[in-house]
Amino acid sequence: MSFVTNIRHFFEKHGFHVSSRLADRLGMRATNVRLFFIYISFVTVGLWFGVYLTLAFWLKLKDMIYTKRSSVFDL
Repeated sequence: MSFVTNIRHFFEKHGFHVSSRLADRLGMRATNVRLFFIYISFVTVGLWFGVYLTLAFWLKLKDMIYTKRSSVFDL
């Protein structure tokens, strides 16, 4: 369990350091930078979920228009 804790502390230390450094360069607070990254991750996940639903709708529409016939006699 100590190994997992060490890895978590390592990523927390270096991950927060990146956002605080970026905030220092931009002249804003680090919490605002972290919130921006959280919000943008939700937006990108939502965007790709919308693309997925659109593609699924197109495939369903294609299947409704073009029906597959099993033999020549099904005309």
